[in-house]
Amino acid sequence: MGDVLAGFHAAWEFESDSVLIRYERGIRTPKLFQVLGERRIPLAALADVTLAPGRRGTVVLRAEPRAGADPLMEAAAGQLKEGCDPYRLVLPAERETLAEYYADELRAHLTGAGPSERHLVAAPETPLRFKAYDGKASFDGTAVRYRWSWTGASSEKWKAGDQSFPVSGLGGVEWRSPEVFEGHLRLLPRDAGAAPPPEPDRDPAAVVFGLGYGPVHESLPFAAAVLAAVRANGPTAPAPVPAGRRDPADIAERIRHLGELHRAGLVTDEEFSLKKAELLAEL
Repeated sequence: MGDVLAGFHAAWEFESDSVLIRYERGIRTPKLFQVLGERRIPLAALADVTLAPGRRGTVVLRAEPRAGADPLMEAAAGQLKEGCDPYRLVLPAERETLAEYYADELRAHLTGAGPSERHLVAAPETPLRFKAYDGKASFDGTAVRYRWSWTGASSEKWKAGDQSFPVSGLGGVEWRSPEVFEGHLRLLPRDAGAAPPPEPDRDPAAVVFGLGYGPVHESLPFAAAVLAAVRANGPTAPAPVPAGRRDPADIAERIRHLGELHRAGLVTDEEFSLKKAELLAEL
């Protein structure tokens, strides 16, 4: 098609076999978009295209990626907020007719269906790094390295020492958004057994997030790049087994910490009540 459709924070350029999405770098543009810069999305990576009314006199054109086609969305696992969805193009309502035309054109050229057996969208480029609450994480394309913080890392992590994980020994990643309580990035071993992993703050294969640590625009591209490298290296690991009942003392400590966040205004009343109930349910 070769046409360009510009919206808020991004512009889509339509080509015969792909859509090139260029994100703005303005101060109001989500930081994740600024980091991504631009992304080429092959039409084979898309399952559908929709057009729906947006907020405040806008319409939203959205491309739906196939499961497993994009390492960024696979790592995100549905945790991205609507405003940070890189597959949404928000347009003024008066451009609805034009947006509907492009949506129909895209649907007519879609060739993929069902989950993808491999990543079709390029992962963020390495090297990548970010600072977590309990350490610094870096990835050069071949290995992930953790360097623990003197102030944030648990005694278990200090005893284990700084860590290096070659991609060849990994089977996947587990990313939990830093925008929720207990956000973290955990590396899953290729030979993961049936036993549940330790809590993230005690697991040498995980770094934990916190206020200002491991933000989405840093930790998610990192997780996506690792996941893509793992996928390219071989089969992924099974999903981690949920932890069983936990030590009551550990639960009490986590509730105390949650209460501190609540009193500081970092956790809402609803979030506090919900998370406290989840922790008590683990006893």
